[in-house]
Amino acid sequence: MLHIGCHLSSSKGFAAMGKTALSIGADTFQFFTRNPRGGKAKAVDADDALALQKLCAEHNFAPLLAHAPYTMNPCAADEHLIEFAHMVMEGDLAMLEYVPGNMYNFHPGSHVKQGSEVGVTKIAAMLNSVLFPEMHTTVLLETMAGKGSEVGRSFEELASILDKVQLNDRMGVCLDTCHVFDGGYDIVNDLEGVLEQFDKLIGLDKLHVIHINDSKNTLGSHKDRHACIGEGNIGLAALSAVTNHPQLKHLPFYLETPNELPGYAKEIALLRSLYKE
Repeated sequence: MLHIGCHLSSSKGFAAMGKTALSIGADTFQFFTRNPRGGKAKAVDADDALALQKLCAEHNFAPLLAHAPYTMNPCAADEHLIEFAHMVMEGDLAMLEYVPGNMYNFHPGSHVKQGSEVGVTKIAAMLNSVLFPEMHTTVLLETMAGKGSEVGRSFEELASILDKVQLNDRMGVCLDTCHVFDGGYDIVNDLEGVLEQFDKLIGLDKLHVIHINDSKNTLGSHKDRHACIGEGNIGLAALSAVTNHPQLKHLPFYLETPNELPGYAKEIALLRSLYKE
């Protein structure tokens, strides 16, 4: 079956997110580990975390996806921002041990005129300082659209980071359809070619999840503006081809479209209706 969910608010806790996911026909979901524009995380309610684990097991949920805050920039020029990124990721990974077996996604960051090579080195250094052998979470680098000085705009840059991480088996990639399209990868007309490139440079075994989003922009625009499914320049046919691709269809998909819950429910139902078992 198609494993699909969307981004949900974590304001009411873990179990509430699981119940909301069920109510819209999802069997997974994504959530922010803390305020996406801030830094402080709520204390973990262990009983609430356990309730979510039970709900996920009972309803055969796919792995959940935690998302780091946007304020985290592990390759910043300012050392205080790097220290903040270290604090955030270390705290998030500790929190996720309460819901083991899931994944943690983050934007690699912006090198801010230092150059992508410096950015890659700093990101890998932070990962090497916070990952630990006993962890039960897989950490994912997200493919980026290439705005400004974003690192992760190409498969080559992501591969360079992964090559420098010591606990490489704890790492993977989240492919965002809007980001790669805006970044210049033509998943509409050449999905096979894009996946071949990914496999050659990174390895499809490292692709753990997909953000399934349409794009308000044209191919190669480097802008990153998500559109609802079928309402952008990627289109429903191409996005359905992604969810049905033999090398991708087993993965969990997460919607980050500009929607409220009823809109997400419709998109989940739509993509499920086009999914070929």
